[in-house]
Amino acid sequence: MTTNDSEQPLRLPLHDLARRLRAGELGAEEVMRHCLDTIAERDEEIRAWVHVDYEGAIAAARDLDRTPVSERGPLHGVPVALKDIIDTASLPTTYGSRIYAGHRPTVDAAAVQRLRDAGAVMVGKTVTTEFASWSPTPTRNPHDLARTAGASSSGSAAAVAARMVPLALGTQTVGSTIRPASFCGVAAIKATHGALDLTGFKRTSARLDTMGIFASHAAGLALAWRVLHASPGVRGPRAAGAAGARIGFVRTPWWAQAEPASRAATESAAAALGAAAVELPPAFDDIVSAHDLIAMTDTSHALLPEYRAHPEMLTDQLRERLGEGLRTAPGAYRAAVRVADRVRTATSALFEVVDVLVAPAVIGEAPFAEDGTGDPLFCRPWSMLGNPVVTVPVAFGPAGLPIGVQIVARHGEDLLALDVAARLSDAIGAAAMTAS
Repeated sequence: MTTNDSEQPLRLPLHDLARRLRAGELGAEEVMRHCLDTIAERDEEIRAWVHVDYEGAIAAARDLDRTPVSERGPLHGVPVALKDIIDTASLPTTYGSRIYAGHRPTVDAAAVQRLRDAGAVMVGKTVTTEFASWSPTPTRNPHDLARTAGASSSGSAAAVAARMVPLALGTQTVGSTIRPASFCGVAAIKATHGALDLTGFKRTSARLDTMGIFASHAAGLALAWRVLHASPGVRGPRAAGAAGARIGFVRTPWWAQAEPASRAATESAAAALGAAAVELPPAFDDIVSAHDLIAMTDTSHALLPEYRAHPEMLTDQLRERLGEGLRTAPGAYRAAVRVADRVRTATSALFEVVDVLVAPAVIGEAPFAEDGTGDPLFCRPWSMLGNPVVTVPVAFGPAGLPIGVQIVARHGEDLLALDVAARLSDAIGAAAMTAS
């Protein structure tokens, strides 16, 4: 252990930090105190957290330090942040809503239990939008406090970017994992739809909701994904791995809407990976409108109990969107599902030609907070189709803020996407983009 590692352990990539904790080169309590000190120092301005369990986290870390090295789990002593739509018996879970102020679930979400079983320590709950939906959060981008940190998983992304924790969980229904990670300059995966267990998460769309994981480097994401993986039917990576993967570069139908810096970042990433340009199927053009209709309608029905019982406790924006979704004609919803099915079939054929796609993740740098949370345009198609997506930061834009790209794989090939993303990160030094 070097002096620098001892003084700043949260600057280590997650996979390196976890290895040192398991080996006893770093103490869990020591690392946790660094984590909590950073939160105390920086969160007043960043506002990533809604609840921090200072005493409980220290006590849990101290207990873990007594665990023999031979009995330590893969995430022994690793501090974790949880988006505040994930149930925890030891911490409040308010789903970002006044309706659930002070709510304390009776059991942990399945993912939380898996993390605990692996030796991780739950630090607290991160800020989310109201029911992980549309209203902005107060969280600020650690790279520039005048800028947004993104959408509903913004607290989790900002907490990792500010080195408050090395690992955080979020979710994505539209763009709530990939976009905040891209804006904040961290790595993240939106897993294959259905690959990771969402029992104990506040759900808004069974068709779209997917777990997200945040870390500073894609190799750390792979470690966490293996701990959280709960669906034996999902395949692992192809035998050839990242080195033998056939990589395609897609500009998407919305390429012209990306800012020059985002286009340049995506092209640079494609070049670094040796990607060949490929075309998406023509039906892809219709996927964004189909996704929007399905997301709004599903959310409206999922939140119908809250909409009926406590309309006065919802924000005007959410109440209006829920009302709009409830008015969706059944025929329009079925038509949107047919569009998604048609595009999914066409895209599956593309993945017979390539193993992985490189695509834009965001329109550009994080916008100013007063201008909203940023357009999730480039996230919507993959959220609708359910493919695994990994984002890694690859460049800085003209304002000095990070810009990420998306690595997209076929269903079930999460680890291949992570392998390719780690290869790209190593090539460009992306792990250095976390905010100091």
